[in-house]
Amino acid sequence: MKIFKITLFAIAMSTILASCGSGAAIVATPIQNIDTNPLKNAPLADAQLKRWPAMDLVTDTVPGMSVNKAYNEIIKNRKGETVIVGVIDSGVDIAHEDLKNVIWTNPGEIAGNGVDDDKNGFIDDVHGWNFLGDIVGENMEFVRIIRKLKPKYEGKNEASISAADRKEFAIYQKAKAEYEKESSEINANKIRYEQILSQLKPVHQAMTKKLGRENYTKEDLATIKNPSSEEQQQIAMLTQMLNFADTVPEVVKELEGGVKYFNGRIENNFNMTKNFRGVLGDNPYDITDNIYGDNNVAGPDPTRENVKHGTHVAGIIGAQRNNKIGMDGVANNVKIMAVRAVPDGDEYDKDIALAIRYAVDNGATVLNTSFGKYYSPNADWVYDAIKYAASKDVLIVNAAGNDGFDLDTVNIYPNDQFDNGSEMGDSFLTVGALNFDYGSEMVANFSNYGKTNVDVFAPGVKIWATTPLNTYEYLQGTSMAAPEVAGVAAMIRSYYPKLSAKQVKQILMDSGLSTNTQVVLGGETSNTESFANISKSGKMVNMYNVLIMADKMSK
Repeated sequence: MKIFKITLFAIAMSTILASCGSGAAIVATPIQNIDTNPLKNAPLADAQLKRWPAMDLVTDTVPGMSVNKAYNEIIKNRKGETVIVGVIDSGVDIAHEDLKNVIWTNPGEIAGNGVDDDKNGFIDDVHGWNFLGDIVGENMEFVRIIRKLKPKYEGKNEASISAADRKEFAIYQKAKAEYEKESSEINANKIRYEQILSQLKPVHQAMTKKLGRENYTKEDLATIKNPSSEEQQQIAMLTQMLNFADTVPEVVKELEGGVKYFNGRIENNFNMTKNFRGVLGDNPYDITDNIYGDNNVAGPDPTRENVKHGTHVAGIIGAQRNNKIGMDGVANNVKIMAVRAVPDGDEYDKDIALAIRYAVDNGATVLNTSFGKYYSPNADWVYDAIKYAASKDVLIVNAAGNDGFDLDTVNIYPNDQFDNGSEMGDSFLTVGALNFDYGSEMVANFSNYGKTNVDVFAPGVKIWATTPLNTYEYLQGTSMAAPEVAGVAAMIRSYYPKLSAKQVKQILMDSGLSTNTQVVLGGETSNTESFANISKSGKMVNMYNVLIMADKMSK
């Protein structure tokens, strides 16, 4: 049993004045001697794992956001205002059983009449807008760069390039190197998975026949008496596979999913010939060509597979609470505005810039941006949109990315950083991902981090939430950590609507929990740092403390 020292900036609530009104002051006394609380780090049962982001660090020993504690002890019967949260993502299954009652409906639009009733330029945008039309797959940005610049630079070296073109030529060369590296890795992994499958399937079939069932265990394999040399090889292979899942059929499913993923990347992300954008009819490099797409925010695929990511994000933020279905979102007074702008590949800067502006202009006060890329040819359009959101008092909650990088040394887009490192706005919050194992491995092994360019951390590993066609799944990534925080931000804006986006960001950063525990970064045990030093705040978001601080700041 280990004891971890934790410091809280905000004081924690112990009593609340008896009142049902949202204006009642919260009277709190500090939680004392947090560093003496023993944390048991016990394994989580499945039911606990599904709700760990809502759990409390002190009571439950996992670094959740104390959501349940906040509802039980602070919210109670308080009344909040409805907050519109813009989910700029792959799209949302707006008919999902746990989302259909929390989807934003445009009050100025008459559904299905083919008329732009509210005169915002978008016809029948009842629940949001789809800037991708029927596009599902897309290139990576570095592939688009190569395709665009290849006619100009193919076969040339730096000595033959004019001084005016050298910066562009350097980007082209960098993009080519990235393409060669990534496409090579994807093809190698595809071949490796296919080879494993070709060996595993017949071996599994033979063992299923021998044991009379397909869901055998390592223990079952170990009980086979006098195995032949061939069976010994089969047992060795199957035992190894069972290190990756509980049953071999599960391993097969994962491998087949991997092959499908690699094929998709080859056919879409690295495709050098297909014109994905042609179906839209716009010029993606002309920001003034800004009315395109359609109102189908769930995308063109009837399986809704292409909107799994956005549907999951939406559920984390605001899946209907206390309806005894599926899960509870973080926030209880939200309407989700779906803005489809992120394909299976890299998003276009133009789509993101216009998506931000659309959400802001139609009433969203919190935006979630769970996407990112390392090349951004038209970053200025997105920067202008971020500044526009800030001018309209809108908070953007952004995912830090999943490559285990220090963002103080690597640029990822979108961001709100000028070249000199200063922020162009004070209402853009970047979120890293936490694991449920508190201690040295509490930072997700994939999460990006950065003392300057990541602001806070929140739960992002094995997050249970809504997926298309009334299903639920575990997904993980900083893509899941950002909507956890967006949900908390929406709670501040709901119960303390007079606080500005800048103040909401300040509260999210200042009220969190911190620890000086050394944490492993990027999954490399040799790379460790104090948790307090891997983000600007040095803290993990905590909704219980957030509401206490918001209450004090609002007085």
